Amino acid sequence: MYQNLIFGLFTRPSIFIKKQNVMNNQIQLVTKGFFARHETFCPRYGWLKKGFDRVNGFNGFEKDANIFDADDAIEKLGVGKNMVRAIRFWCMAFKVIEPYMESGTSGPVRISGPMQATDFGRELLSEEGWDPFLEDPASLWLLHWKLFTPPYLAAAWSMAVNLSGLNSFSSQDLSLALTEQKKNIPEFQKYSDSSFQKDASCFIRMYSPGTRQSAEETECPFTQLEFLISEQDHQKYRFNSEDKAGLPDDIFLSACFEYAHIIQPDLKTLSLHRLAYGFNSPGMVFRLSESDMGNRLEQGVSETEGIVFTESYGNRQLQFEEKPDVLARNMLRKYYERN
Repeated sequence: MYQNLIFGLFTRPSIFIKKQNVMNNQIQLVTKGFFARHETFCPRYGWLKKGFDRVNGFNGFEKDANIFDADDAIEKLGVGKNMVRAIRFWCMAFKVIEPYMESGTSGPVRISGPMQATDFGRELLSEEGWDPFLEDPASLWLLHWKLFTPPYLAAAWSMAVNLSGLNSFSSQDLSLALTEQKKNIPEFQKYSDSSFQKDASCFIRMYSPGTRQSAEETECPFTQLEFLISEQDHQKYRFNSEDKAGLPDDIFLSACFEYAHIIQPDLKTLSLHRLAYGFNSPGMVFRLSESDMGNRLEQGVSETEGIVFTESYGNRQLQFEEKPDVLARNMLRKYYERN
């Protein structure tokens, strides 16, 4: 179904064929996401904490699972109507809140109705959480990673980081590349071209720090990551593939193990190639080179029992004894306890 996509994945043909089903499964999950639900607003300082606290009754607020649908949401949150919807969307996209579901029930992803905290949201943003006010830049890298874990609510973000041929691009170039996917993915055909244009613009404004920032860019913390680099007087952009000095190894390793849990939860080994080039892999999401990832893995596993990074017949692999989701959480706790 997705063979004609222009995603830049699995550069060796034999690997592409072998991993096609994994890629298709991940893309199928992306089709359940949304476009332009951010109301053109990039996530701003304080929004995630504000939405999280209001839903869960932290920081002196009354718990209100229906805050975003309330008639007085504008007054309670102190923002405009469109911003109310944007706060809800970003809180969900970053996985700090989720729709309230009765125990044992399931259904399609929705971005309306009553909300509740996720386990991740509580650990990060609660009053006794790891970094409730997001003062540590590493937390922004962690939240950036969460955009690319299921459920993929910000569908265009997953599309953008995996598209090939975008070495240098304008907002219009990215919009056209996203719109092109409507030919290959039937589920996207219900969206207008303007939805893809809005996402392309928001993606660039969210990650590209300019020399003359607009008020909105100044208020978006993710410009600090410098995930995009501007060129040609800020008309063209490219992904920053340089070493990410601000990305701690523990946060990176946590992402590697969470990725392992997403694509193969029952296995205890994962190749460096998959970690570097797989769909929504840490290498693609953080824009790290394969060599940099190898160095980080060698350093990280040397400090952790039960994990090895080994090479066999030219294939470098991460091997581990515990379940990958447990290791992912342990890495986060390790980082925040030390810092």
